[in-house]
Amino acid sequence: MFPASRYSCQAHRCIRALKTVPTEHTAPQLYTTLHRRTCSSLSTPRITTHYTIHPRDKDPRWEGVEMERFADEADVVIVGGGPAGLSAAIRLKQLANEHEKELRVCLVEKASQIGAHTLSGACLEPSAINELFPDWKERGAPLHTPVTEDVFSILTEKHRIPVPMLPGLPMQNHGNYIVRLGNFVRWLGEQAEELGVELYPGYAAAEVLFHEDGSVKGIATNDVGIAKDGSPKDVFERGMELHAKVTMFGEGCHGHLAKQLYKKFNLRENCEPQTYAIGLKEVWMIDEKKWRPGRVEHSVGWPLNRHTYGGSFLYHLNEGEPLVALGFVSLPKLTFPGGLLIGCSPGFMNVPKIKGTHTAMKSGMLAAEAIFPKVTAESLDSETAGLHVPEYAEALKNSWVWKELYAVRNIRPSFHNYFGLYGGMVYTGIFYWILRGKEPWTLKHCGLDANQLKPAKDCTPIDYPKPDGKISFDLLSSVALSGTNHEGDQPAHLTLKDDSVPVARNLAIYDGPEQRFCPAGVYEYVPLETGDGMRLQINAQNCVHCKTCDIKDPSQNINWVVPEGGGGPAYNGM
Repeated sequence: MFPASRYSCQAHRCIRALKTVPTEHTAPQLYTTLHRRTCSSLSTPRITTHYTIHPRDKDPRWEGVEMERFADEADVVIVGGGPAGLSAAIRLKQLANEHEKELRVCLVEKASQIGAHTLSGACLEPSAINELFPDWKERGAPLHTPVTEDVFSILTEKHRIPVPMLPGLPMQNHGNYIVRLGNFVRWLGEQAEELGVELYPGYAAAEVLFHEDGSVKGIATNDVGIAKDGSPKDVFERGMELHAKVTMFGEGCHGHLAKQLYKKFNLRENCEPQTYAIGLKEVWMIDEKKWRPGRVEHSVGWPLNRHTYGGSFLYHLNEGEPLVALGFVSLPKLTFPGGLLIGCSPGFMNVPKIKGTHTAMKSGMLAAEAIFPKVTAESLDSETAGLHVPEYAEALKNSWVWKELYAVRNIRPSFHNYFGLYGGMVYTGIFYWILRGKEPWTLKHCGLDANQLKPAKDCTPIDYPKPDGKISFDLLSSVALSGTNHEGDQPAHLTLKDDSVPVARNLAIYDGPEQRFCPAGVYEYVPLETGDGMRLQINAQNCVHCKTCDIKDPSQNINWVVPEGGGGPAYNGM
């Protein structure tokens, strides 16, 4: 792991070197569309205390509080220390060294350590790392388990039906590696630091900053020292501003800053709504007699019905002990003045392959190559203060990433048919395996995930078996294993646009789906103290940052924002 003190010292040196700039706004400008509750009731208990919902300039408790922020300048600022962000940072510094150019690249990451929030299967296709570091083996990249065997099955409640893995199908993993992605991301961070990238783990990007002409100016990190009730503590400190010629957003799935950029620049105007799947993963130590290092197993079917898209994976790692990893498993406009989107934030995952690391890395590399000549030019030829780099989108369309994703574009939406899973498998066999995705049409999704929920009166409750403590475990015990922790005395970062909606609509119509779709027990409906109704309780300390609530809430009333930097899960190499 990265030594935490090493990075905190670097961050403090940076902060001491910053200049103080007056800020005209006392409340962040990012959430201008969210800062009013649409309706309220005097009888509704206040749940949300976050300043993005209740502006501080209207709160008398904030009168006289110093709201100036430090600011610093960089050539490029990158939000997110995952595979995409780190690959972009590395490629920028590689180009700068090749051309003997000075280039300051700063990367902020909300996790306390690089890789701490990274969770994936993961079976890594090495195409991008081969390009980024052809000598990755000599550099000690933690790719220890080449795939030796592929198994695919359809499960019923009592049987497993083997399906032959034909050459050329997207699930074939010959040449790939089973990895612990958190370890791989941590290694990428080490390579980035060696090249001179400034890494700032524990600093959450909370706000997008804009020039007067509307182009992106940079980001501001989150304020710290705010009490749970939204009031300033004695130790309150404003976040810092990082300004850049170009800001790259690689926040991962459903990035909370990317959501604001989609609206401001209308980036999703000409694309389908993004759809998501929640992934659950466990790492087990098993009987060595059952251990098959390099074996990759995937399955579909039970316990899911044919209309539920999903399946399971089981990967046999070879890392010195018999470990297995097991679990369940539409591009917007990518550029705008002053910034661009990379990685899983816009959505570069190859769904049938169940892989997105290699495409995320390549998107970051292509973005770096498009940005570099502009940010290092002696004279900036730009119509806006923040540089616009449309060349990135063109480079992406001419790359193997676009070719790969275009070929599989219809596989996920093909499952929207009467036969569900099995109809989709037939479609994949005909139009991908035989025609390689060259069909002259593009299928559509069924709309937003949030719109797919049915009212409770139309559904039959599922009676799940109780955890046995041997192969199944209770939810909170599993959350504890994730190492998740947040500062308790801070406003909940799961914000509600209207505190009355959960009970009045979600509980009344959908029987409170928050308490079921959250995998970490964050949401609970509990009786009012008066005994005459229910209220929503948010256990924000349990949040594992999956953002399922923001995606799946049928009222779209939940807005996930970043908590204080350093909070969240600590997956330790998952």
